[in-house]
Amino acid sequence: RSTEDIRGGQHSRTSTVCSDRYSKTSGAAREYFGPQPEFYPPKETFSMKCSKVCTTRGILKFVEITVNLLVLICVGASQASIAGFTSLGGFGSFSLNSAYSPFEGTELQEVRELDMQITQMRAPCVYGGVAFSLTAAVLTLVFLVVGAKPIQQLRTGLLVGECAFNLLAGAAYVVAVGLYLHFVSQVNSTEVCKRRERLYARRGYTSMNCVVQGGDAAVGLFG
Repeated sequence: RSTEDIRGGQHSRTSTVCSDRYSKTSGAAREYFGPQPEFYPPKETFSMKCSKVCTTRGILKFVEITVNLLVLICVGASQASIAGFTSLGGFGSFSLNSAYSPFEGTELQEVRELDMQITQMRAPCVYGGVAFSLTAAVLTLVFLVVGAKPIQQLRTGLLVGECAFNLLAGAAYVVAVGLYLHFVSQVNSTEVCKRRERLYARRGYTSMNCVVQGGDAAVGLFG
């Protein structure tokens, strides 16, 4: 064979041996150093995480949580507004100084007793409304956090449970609002409320009346 063929054969064998050694070395390096960076999943940014929550479904959940909190606030505000001068927001009585109280003597004692009776009669509305709205808000928040993924990545069981919760919560809120307003109307129709209204009206205070207050109406509206 010619000299060029011998040289060409030697060169091809040399290049094959070098390529085999390089492939073995690069394979061992990949095993040692781990996968290349492009094989790692991309790190989620804040905007990517927010986009999973700020969907139509997520925004509706935020609205549900906000409305539940508004119901909670209005229940407490309604109780505080109707509590009277001799009750600390409806959660305990205290004695007013005669210089700041529109009532004196036996009239003050009678108003204090009537205020406490009204507060106790309305207590089931307050505790029931707070417990109901707070529970609904917490459960809605749980569904929001657990379901903070694209809709196609959520399990069917979770979506079915969320749908059932929404239906039950909606029906329960209709019943709860009806019971709340009915119970408030019953308290307002008692002789205790009417006598208390007359005592406050003598001193020019017409806000302590026996009608549905603005806070109670707001509870029904947001509910």
